[in-house]
Amino acid sequence: MRDELTAQVVGLVAEALQVAPETIEAETAFGDLPQWDSMGHMEIMLALEERFGVEVSAETIGALTSVPLIVAHLQEKSDD
Repeated sequence: MRDELTAQVVGLVAEALQVAPETIEAETAFGDLPQWDSMGHMEIMLALEERFGVEVSAETIGALTSVPLIVAHLQEKSDD
């Protein structure tokens, strides 16, 4: 389940940042790519809300700064 979720998040991040999926790795974080800047981060957060139906609060936006942290957040939300 976690690997599948990681793959989905990698795809979402690639799509939101408009980069090839191969440029995103399981450990990619904010700032690792020029496209993952503050504007790119907001695109990722909007895509998360849309695709996974989770609400991303202002506090959460600042915490979800890498693929693993996003995956962990989604995993936590699905356990609720």
